[in-house]
Amino acid sequence: MKTILIAAFGAIVFVMSAIAFILYAVDKAKAKKGAWRIPEAVLLGWGFLGGAVGALVAMKNLRHKTKHWYFWAVNILGLLWQVALVVVMIIVL
Repeated sequence: MKTILIAAFGAIVFVMSAIAFILYAVDKAKAKKGAWRIPEAVLLGWGFLGGAVGALVAMKNLRHKTKHWYFWAVNILGLLWQVALVVVMIIVL
């Protein structure tokens, strides 16, 4: 049961991280063109609620939103709770 829950959570985080990465990449492309942008709340929400790995990788590799301290803070906090949840599942279940 524990293995299934951890695998399911891992799959959810993987998909959410891929979506977060794509959102950051699209926003970066839109920024270069001066076009409509993805709202910061959307980027931050995807990162915090499950896509922290993808958001942080996108920030680093695409050099997007790296000067905004709150992007680092929100995504790192998201990563911390995601890792903490896995640790709790391993210990408690």
